Amino acid sequence: MTRARPPIELIVIGASAGGVAALLALLGPLPAGFTLPIVVLLHLLPRHDSQLASVLSHHLARPVREPRDKEPVQRGQVYVAAADYHLLIEADRSFAFSSEPPVSFARPSIDVLMNSAADAYGPALAGVLLTGANMDGAEGMAAIQAHGGLTIVQQPQDADVPTMPEAAIARSQPDHVLPLRDITPLLLQLGNAGDAP
Repeated sequence: MTRARPPIELIVIGASAGGVAALLALLGPLPAGFTLPIVVLLHLLPRHDSQLASVLSHHLARPVREPRDKEPVQRGQVYVAAADYHLLIEADRSFAFSSEPPVSFARPSIDVLMNSAADAYGPALAGVLLTGANMDGAEGMAAIQAHGGLTIVQQPQDADVPTMPEAAIARSQPDHVLPLRDITPLLLQLGNAGDAP
C-alpha cells in the first residue's frame, strides 16, 4: 500500500521563453481562496526591473509581489523573483537573495530556487516547470523528487518552447507531465488537501 503524501505547503514554478502567457493561463483560474503560497521564477534580462508582478497582479485574484530578503514565506501570497539575483528559500522558510554567478546562464536560476526550496520543504514542496529554451530547472526538479516532493512538468508538445520540459523529463521521471489546462486543476487539488483539517 502506497503511503499518503503529506500536504503540500509551497509551490515553486519555473518558466522561461513563452512563460508569461503560460503563467497567466496556469494561475489566472486560481480563486482568491487558494491559500498555498506560490513562488514564480521567470528568466529575466539582467539590469532590467521586472514587470511580471504587475502583469500578474492585474490578472490574478491573489496578491502578487516580489519577496523581501529575510521575509518569511506567507500563505495566500504569490511571490515573483526579482531580476539579477538568485532567489533562495532558507531552512527557516524565509527568502534570501544571492548575487552568485549565473547558473545555466540564468540569474535568477530555477535550479537554485528549487534546490533550496527542496532542502527547506522536503516532501511538502511541489515544483512546476513550464515552457523554456534551456535546461535550467531539470536539476532543481530532480532535487525536489529526491527530497520526496511532487514534480509537475508541462507536456513538451503543449509548451511554446519545449526544451526546458524535455530536459526535466530526461533528467528524472516527473510525477506528472501534463498540458497547462490540466495542471491548474491539480494545483487546486493540492490547495484543497493543504487546507483540510
